Amino acid sequence: MMLVIHHNPACGTSRNVLAIIEASNEPHVVIEYLVTGWTKPQLLGLFAAANITPRQALRTTKSPADELGLLDAQVSDEKLLDAMIAHPVLVNRPIVCSTKGVKLCRPSETILGMLEDLPDFPIVKEDGTVIIDKNGKTL
Repeated sequence: MMLVIHHNPACGTSRNVLAIIEASNEPHVVIEYLVTGWTKPQLLGLFAAANITPRQALRTTKSPADELGLLDAQVSDEKLLDAMIAHPVLVNRPIVCSTKGVKLCRPSETILGMLEDLPDFPIVKEDGTVIIDKNGKTL
């Protein structure tokens, strides 16, 4: 199985999900979407596969969403998508794709259900919470 992670290295959750993927030894591809950007078909496909709307995928904190007037519930999906293309940081992350589906992996332990094998050593979330113990058991 091959995983694809749409990753922002400045995001603690995204870094943690990538660390869990790497610890699982699953083959994976990292797409730094702040560098590559998004296309409308790509976003529509990811959101449909993850069963989320552009509104649900909108990063509302630590992004220009408020300054761009995107927090109003009346803003259309089309306007949100156009803003996400112009400002890739508006897409919440990380989004992970695998043969088990596509998910917005927030919180980071969401990735565990997408892996074939869990790491057999402790994994700690960005806030210090242990999600896999020293015996490889999920908590």
